[in-house]
Amino acid sequence: MNPRHPTTDDAKRRIANRLKRARGQLNAVIDAVESGGDCRSVVTQLAAVSSALDKAGFAIISSAMRECLSEDADVVSDGEDRLTVAELEKLFLTLS
Repeated sequence: MNPRHPTTDDAKRRIANRLKRARGQLNAVIDAVESGGDCRSVVTQLAAVSSALDKAGFAIISSAMRECLSEDADVVSDGEDRLTVAELEKLFLTLS
């Protein structure tokens, strides 16, 4: 396996781990809000959650792009659905 091109299962595992970390960070934000945490701490934690979710989204798009480039130049499989390159680009832009 080439370390620059992880397997689909490896990519899914990494993305799931990122999302689980983001979930943990979000739980900490919720706890801080409910317990009256100071604004600076809550906003800092919220920024970390937002960044983690953005990174997960980019990883998902990146994985789909790799699949697209290795399989078919015009479409990429997303489970049962097929995405066109234009749709993939649109998804990418929603994250920026």
